[in-house]
Amino acid sequence: MGAFVSAARETMGTMRPDAEALLSHLDEDQRLVATHLRGPLCVLAGAGTGKTRALTYRIAHGILQGVYRPQELLAVTFTARAAGEMRSRLRDLGAHGVQARTFHSAALRQLSYFWPIAFGGGGVPRLQEHKAPLVVEAAGRLGLPVDRATIRDLAGEVEWAKVSMVTADDYQRRATAAGREAPGGIDLATVGQLVRAYEDVKTDRAVIDFEDVLLTLVGILAEREDIADQVRRQYRFFVVDEYQDVSPVQHRLLESWLGERNELCVVGDVSQTIYSFTGATPAYLSGFSHHYPGAPVIRLVRDYRSTPQVV
Repeated sequence: MGAFVSAARETMGTMRPDAEALLSHLDEDQRLVATHLRGPLCVLAGAGTGKTRALTYRIAHGILQGVYRPQELLAVTFTARAAGEMRSRLRDLGAHGVQARTFHSAALRQLSYFWPIAFGGGGVPRLQEHKAPLVVEAAGRLGLPVDRATIRDLAGEVEWAKVSMVTADDYQRRATAAGREAPGGIDLATVGQLVRAYEDVKTDRAVIDFEDVLLTLVGILAEREDIADQVRRQYRFFVVDEYQDVSPVQHRLLESWLGERNELCVVGDVSQTIYSFTGATPAYLSGFSHHYPGAPVIRLVRDYRSTPQVV
């Protein structure tokens, strides 16, 4: 870390005046984030430490320095609101044209464009926004209870299986290994059948769900090197916020986007994982240094949100 800090400070000494003016709004740790523009970077940041500020200033600084072209950078976060806030901040900093989207929004945009190329015409099937109606029909085909609580729990298991890239045939084994509890007293083997029935219902209705958007795009990028090359030529740099909430299928998609490159900046806080019940895991954040040996890890520790009494 010491060598990285020294190198970052040396870089600051060769900045253009407008870049230095931009960075003057950041504290020392945030400046380290904003000046590390190439290669992998992990930022550990709790709530209120200015992580979004550091990220957006890093992007704006990279554009000012000529390292990034706005259209070649994709910033990904987990809610439409967070993505909108990031776009707004980037516009305020003059960083126009940067894509800031949720995983699903970015994937759906790409899938819509490449679907006719990958499948010989046509368009993306209708997106089913809520699983409950499909789960009700799948449960009915198996003679399972369809009360509201049971349907909610079964829909959660379907989502967990899909974001964890677990097939119906392998559901019972994987769910047991993960310590999943059978919902509503239904045994795990039957839940596996429900997962299969759910997929059959979707096929019959000619619809896809949100997880299918990610899974289908992952499949296309794996099978069609020409399409994968086109995506990788478009996006060269990636930023992922709330990295502790990445699921296996999202991580697989991110790896597909990156290919053999390592131009990735991730930000997160292991203690703030909130989507583990749907398959998200902080393991990708905590294991970042193992996956990218030598990658700097910067901690943002100054709390700008809480009062001194709370801190």
